Order: sequence, then C-alpha cells, then structure tokens
Amino acid sequence: MSNIIQLRQLLAEKFPGMRTHAEQLQAPRSNCWLSGIPQLDELTGLGKGAITEIVSERPGAGSTFLLCSILQRAAEQQQLSAFVDGSDSLDATQLEPAVLSRLLWVRCRTAQEALKATDLLLRDGNLPLVLLDLAGNPPAQFHQIPATTWYRLQRIVEQSSTVCIALTPRPMVGPAETRIFLRSQFNLDAMERDAEELLGELELEVAEEAGAALAEA
Repeated sequence: MSNIIQLRQLLAEKFPGMRTHAEQLQAPRSNCWLSGIPQLDELTGLGKGAITEIVSERPGAGSTFLLCSILQRAAEQQQLSAFVDGSDSLDATQLEPAVLSRLLWVRCRTAQEALKATDLLLRDGNLPLVLLDLAGNPPAQFHQIPATTWYRLQRIVEQSSTVCIALTPRPMVGPAETRIFLRSQFNLDAMERDAEELLGELELEVAEEAGAALAEA
C-alpha cells in the first residue's frame, strides 16, 4: 500500500495536471444532469450520453419511488421523458398529471421487448431522459439477452446528450458509466409518509468500478 501512495505522489509531482483514478471518482462531473435527489447528485449525478445502472436487489429498496422522483424532476424542468416498463408494472397513480403529460410510457411484457423499445427511443434522439425498468422481469428473461446488446445501446446513447437509466435486479449492464446500488429498506407503512421524508431516507452506494461489480455478480 505504501508503494502505491508513493507512486501517486511521484506522478502528482511529475505531472501536476494529471488526476489519479481516485481523484476522478471524487471530482465533480460537468456533463451530467442533476436529479434533485441530494444523495444521488452529491455522488455522481446522472451522466449525459451514457448509461447509468441502478441496481435494486430486493423489494422495498425504494426503486419505484426513486424513478418517480426523477420523472417528477424532469417534468418540473419541462423535459419530455420515456419510461420503458419491462414488465408492465408501473402504477401510474403514483405520478402527478403534470408528469404524465410529459411522459411516453412504453408498456412491455418481456425484457427483450423493452430493450428493443429502448433501442428505438435512443436512436430517435429526441428525448433527453430515457428510463428502462427491468426490475420486475423474471431472471429467465435475462439469460436471453446477449452482452453485446448493452454495448450497442451505449454506442447509440454516447452520440447524444440523453440521460439513460437502466433499473435492474442485479448488475448486468457491462458498459454502464456508473452503477448505483439501492441499499434502503422501506416497509408498507412508507406509502403513507411524506415524499420529502422518504427521499431523505434513500440509501445509495456507487460501485467504484462498474465492470468490477459486474464480474463479481
């Protein structure tokens, strides 16, 4: 460990303008969209022209609440959004009319259908925010998704300024620029509580290297 520290110090002295990997992780990102969720914005924000993977490994982690909050923020900024619903499970009553009026809701039955819809929306390039929700799809459907699918989506989105979010039940998006794990745990009583209060209890954790987390999954 001491050798690594010494090497970093040596590099910093020889190349003052160069940032180490650790510094890059902590540096503020200029090419990102702020979601209005403090825990998320203080960590990374949401990258434009990139895929952000949000992993919700267990029920009650707050994934639906998080996505609805992001859509609410987009509507407040007069942005159009697309929600690709992989298992046709979105409860639209959780969204205000002002959000629904600016939302394209694509209802799918399988993960494969959802990925095809996401591909079309990203190629169109007219939506600044595209959310893909695969959290409710059965595991068997994911075995049918080639790894190259995610890299194709990344190549499409990186040619635009679109914010693309993929909500998954386990790490699976290989080229994700950022992978965020939802660590909060809400019970049924949370449905009766104030949204701002719940927002403050969201627990997020950013994987240091998205590829490493995927390799361990």
